[in-house]
Amino acid sequence: MTTHVSAPRRHFELVIAANRLPVDQVTAADGSVSWTRSPGGLVTAMDSVMRNRDGAWVGWGGEPDVDIAPLVHESMYLRPVALSAAEVEDYYEGFSNDTLWPIYHDVIVQPSFHREWWRSYIAVNQRFADAIAEVAADGATVWVQDYQLQLVPRMLRDQRPDLRIGWFNHIPFPAVELFAQIPWRRSILEGLLGADFLGFQRVADAQNFVRACRRLLQVTTRGDLVTLTSRDGSSRTTRAAAIPISIDFQALNQLSMSPAVMDRARELRHQLGDPRVLMLGVDRLDYTKGIRHRLKAYEELLQDKAIGPPDVTLVQVATPSRERVEAYRELRQQVETTVGRINGDYSPIGSPAVHYLHHSYPQDEMAALYLAADVMLVTPLRDGMNLVAKEYVTCRHDLGGALVLSEFTGAYHELSQAFICNPHDIEGLKETILKAINTPAHEKARIMRSMRRRIADHDVHRWASRFLEALASAPDHPQRAERPGRRGVLR
Repeated sequence: MTTHVSAPRRHFELVIAANRLPVDQVTAADGSVSWTRSPGGLVTAMDSVMRNRDGAWVGWGGEPDVDIAPLVHESMYLRPVALSAAEVEDYYEGFSNDTLWPIYHDVIVQPSFHREWWRSYIAVNQRFADAIAEVAADGATVWVQDYQLQLVPRMLRDQRPDLRIGWFNHIPFPAVELFAQIPWRRSILEGLLGADFLGFQRVADAQNFVRACRRLLQVTTRGDLVTLTSRDGSSRTTRAAAIPISIDFQALNQLSMSPAVMDRARELRHQLGDPRVLMLGVDRLDYTKGIRHRLKAYEELLQDKAIGPPDVTLVQVATPSRERVEAYRELRQQVETTVGRINGDYSPIGSPAVHYLHHSYPQDEMAALYLAADVMLVTPLRDGMNLVAKEYVTCRHDLGGALVLSEFTGAYHELSQAFICNPHDIEGLKETILKAINTPAHEKARIMRSMRRRIADHDVHRWASRFLEALASAPDHPQRAERPGRRGVLR
């Protein structure tokens, strides 16, 4: 149940800051307003962090030009940050997603650089820093999330030097040659260096950040430590290391084992024509996810008559994303045109080659889809982690199914026993898909068992604990290797 906060403003020992609040506002037909938990990997991951903690979450409420009062949702204090329609366009759609996002994802599409976008990014980051400072108790721990808020650590440090500040990057951090294209690169790096600890998905991402600091700021670096000296001669040191994010294995595993989900999985297969092989893709409709490459490989397999409906079918869930950004509108048109062509050319009556679903689904429906799918296609061109891969493996308590996984995901470094592909190599992707289909069931079960063990051991609770422990100690203690052969990953 959600209530508006009418008591005097409180202060919290733990404050999470993210671009969005973890709730969505719902207005009923009678005009009454309620709040529901938002879908998405970040909210799911951070829910475990905030559960049973007296903490606050700072973020935008999701509607422009709406000033929302602080509220409590499921015992969590929420401090909304208001954004104007112009700021949503410039700070979020513009600088965050048309400047930073392309740069941080290997320039798959060209970034845009506009000074008014940058000015809006500064203003919004300052507003977030002010809101955090308002609700943080003396000596509180603050955990800032993701690329939209890279200036917040420094801005907050300037206001509240008493705070312990951490930041986690949910997406890749680019090589210095790409990052250097950003006209405001120094300000971004200096903003991040206001934190005590910076967490990244992969060792390579943390190393890219350290290299960028060394080359573009000419600062002192030693291993995973970056020391920035101010004009007044004072200095402070920040640690940057890899702590890959994960999911709530136990909760999702139990959901997938529920009779309702298992019944729904059987029902889905029947509704799809009881194919021998059901392939599944689940992605935000984003150009980084490799959906076009996946569809090209699938279309060529149909053309080669290596597979075909009704024996084999593909379900592609494409969750709507950033539809006001031109690159995303173009991608949707391209994907839907390709799906239409494939179905027109290769589908017998009543048996579509591709079932294309352009909307999101609740978690129980997704668990049923995962349990129903024989082959899961996770083929991004670049991805920070990709929690869909971990969700699929977690749901396969029956040890069935096969995961086709891009080597350009963070998940690859933990799930390297999957059927690994280079999504740019269409012939190689086709061969990997066929291998995933045709590998004997007992071998696929062995692979699935091993991957499930890895995710169970490194779940979201361990991720959160490791990050907060690293933040509490940074930069005093040197980094410890988790195990031989995995240098740079915190224990």
